[in-house]
Amino acid sequence: MSQTAQSQTVSDERVKEMSALRRALIRPELGGLVGTVAVFTFFLLFAFDSGMFSSQGVMNWSTVSAQFMIIAVGACLLMIAGEFDLSVGSMIGFSGMMIAILSVTLGWPVWLAIIVTFAMCIVIGALNGYIVIRTGLPSFIVTLAFLFILRGFTIYLPQTIERKTIISGVRDVAEGDWLAALFGGKILTGFFTWMGQAGLIETFERGTREGQPVVDGIPMLIVWAIILVIFGHILLTRTRFGNWIFASGGDAEAARNSGVPVSRVKILMFMFTAFCACVFATCQVMEFGSAGADRGLLKEFEAIIAVVIGGALLTGGYGSVIGAALGALIFGVVQQGLFFAGVESSLFRVFLGIILLFAVILNTYIRRLITGER
Repeated sequence: MSQTAQSQTVSDERVKEMSALRRALIRPELGGLVGTVAVFTFFLLFAFDSGMFSSQGVMNWSTVSAQFMIIAVGACLLMIAGEFDLSVGSMIGFSGMMIAILSVTLGWPVWLAIIVTFAMCIVIGALNGYIVIRTGLPSFIVTLAFLFILRGFTIYLPQTIERKTIISGVRDVAEGDWLAALFGGKILTGFFTWMGQAGLIETFERGTREGQPVVDGIPMLIVWAIILVIFGHILLTRTRFGNWIFASGGDAEAARNSGVPVSRVKILMFMFTAFCACVFATCQVMEFGSAGADRGLLKEFEAIIAVVIGGALLTGGYGSVIGAALGALIFGVVQQGLFFAGVESSLFRVFLGIILLFAVILNTYIRRLITGER
């Protein structure tokens, strides 16, 4: 055997093999997976007989979780890229109000109002990113400013035009609109009707809907959440652009030196976050049939919490869309589960604080495992 071949068979002492346990511990989804198992175990034990896991109960917490998932996907990718967007909640309120004003007050076709609103939100997202890149200011400060700007417009515009802060009638003007159905309709209605007739899910026992299934389809809100999670996961883990996102958040200067278009990546992530917020708002407006100036309050923090619970580091460069989705699932299950378990609803905020603190401590420990810090 040649000396070269012998040297190849001898392990280099400078290279440390990573154990299977260590590899598992540094997976960003670990915290979200453990939390999901713990939460479902708890409510299976203490709220199983309350109807939480009936067809209607499952639909309730699935819908709430889907709301968090939609905005968590955008927040997750942006945080991995090393930035924050605190204007998400205000963007939800603003975009919903713009759809209502354009369609109900100004009489535009709903499909056109939706498209124009999406374009406006994406432009605002790009503006957020452009200001952050050009000025070097922290995204926390820039998007905090837009939080107040957008919320101010969301209150000012309906008061000036309609003399009120809630505009209703969206459902009426959206009747039969092809694009509105993609945000406010339901799918698999025939399948759920069959399950009701077969006795697989609950049906109404009296009234005008006697014999019809209590759950008659899957809302488009849940469909959008699934689509965005799948898209975000593939983008992050299966494409070169996903590698650019990690590199931009991990070490922006080193990424630039390696040819990564860091500025473009971050601006695109701000735009995608705004897109996700607009998806959420459009589904919400179509569901309620109205837009309110107070919609979206605190959603920016809830999105960040879901992402952190899902294993993303606040410092950027590390995270998982699947982990963020699990964090959103935990969020929705707990919010609805406390009601089914008969626990005071105000304790939900207490839980959020505790789980956020736990998630940050766990993520800090994981970061130290990765970097070798002490």
